[in-house]
Amino acid sequence: MEEYFDVLNEKGNFTGKVGSREVCHKEGLWHKAVVVFIINSKEQVLLQKRSPNKRMWPNTWDVTAGGHVLAGEFGFQAIIREAKEELGIELNKNEMTFLGSSISRNLKGGIINNHFNEYYIVNKDLDETKLKLQEEEVSEVNWVDKDVIIEKIRNNYDGITDKEGCWEYLVKYYELTDK
Repeated sequence: MEEYFDVLNEKGNFTGKVGSREVCHKEGLWHKAVVVFIINSKEQVLLQKRSPNKRMWPNTWDVTAGGHVLAGEFGFQAIIREAKEELGIELNKNEMTFLGSSISRNLKGGIINNHFNEYYIVNKDLDETKLKLQEEEVSEVNWVDKDVIIEKIRNNYDGITDKEGCWEYLVKYYELTDK
């Protein structure tokens, strides 16, 4: 099923146009994306390993869940949908904390990804062995200690996706919660 996104201008405003995933990525049209980090009571972050079939960052460790915001959808709704689709995790709006937003441009695998990103945190203890992984998206999940993920981020995204902006929000969250 083809996905359609609200097309935004370079300032992030709605243009009133909708574009398919293919057109947005081929033409570099601006659209929204979301990221959620699930953090447990041990301050570990749940990461997913991207499927080897993914065009961007195959076999690479990534955020807990995320993806594109569909046309007519709000960011928090996309997080709820993506967490359910990718990992089988039921989330609700009330357990999400909005961290912030940024823009990013990624050019990989013939895709021009021009995103207005929204970042969220959910504090939740989960048994990763009971998650239902979407095979075409995710090959495995793992809890990662705070110090380990921060080191990977600061070490030029060692072993994780090099998604501009998103990991820095996780670091900032950890810094602010340590005070």
